[in-house]
Formats: sequence, C-alpha cells, structure tokens
Amino acid sequence: MMEGNELLLKVGDYFFLTFHTALILFNLFAWIYKPLLRWHLFTIGITFASWGILGIWYGLGYCPLTDWHFEILRQLGESDLPNSYISFLLQRVFGIHLPENVVDTLTLVFSLLALVLSVYLNFFRKKRG
Repeated sequence: MMEGNELLLKVGDYFFLTFHTALILFNLFAWIYKPLLRWHLFTIGITFASWGILGIWYGLGYCPLTDWHFEILRQLGESDLPNSYISFLLQRVFGIHLPENVVDTLTLVFSLLALVLSVYLNFFRKKRG
C-alpha cells in the first residue's frame, strides 16, 4: 500500500509528465491551427522568457516546470536526471538516450522555428478578406 505522501508525489509526477509534455507539443505545433495563434505566441513567448530571463539567475534554458517535476522525482528516489526535460522525455517515454548537446540544439532549433512561424502568422501574414 502506498503512503499518502508517496501517492501525492506519484500524482504530481503524472501531472507534470502530462501537462509539461502537452505544453511542449502546444509550443511546437499550435501555430498550425489559426484559432490558437495568439495563445501559441503567448505560451512560446513565456517559454523563451523563462529560458532567457529566469536563465540569468538559474542558468540558460531554465524552466520552472522541469525544476518542480525533477524535485518530485528526486523525492521519489530518482537520481541521475538529465539537464534537459526533452532528454528526460526521450529516455522515459521512448527509451532513447541522445547526447545532451544534440537534444539541446534540436530543442532550440525547433522552438525558434515555432516562434518565428508564430510571429510571422500573428503579425506579418496578409489577412484574407
């Protein structure tokens, strides 16, 4: 039988796994669906602000969701967690272990691409009558 605290930690683990993964997918692909364009620009803007502005104090690429989730995992006994949440997802969900620099580079490239597309579609694309 699971202790109350351990049950809460497990619920937190699955919450962050679901929510954070959904946010990542939203940041990568929500620009495709026109009704979500403004929300996409907002969430990807917040993501880049976290990586850059909070990164000044906590390290470039800092994400509080990753920090909170990894704290829960440590309390559940996990160790040797990767620096990147994307690396964590690849390992946990697919069993794929890629070098951190490859994951970080691909994360940045695809995130920048999604940001550029969102800015273009929100501000520069000609509106059809």
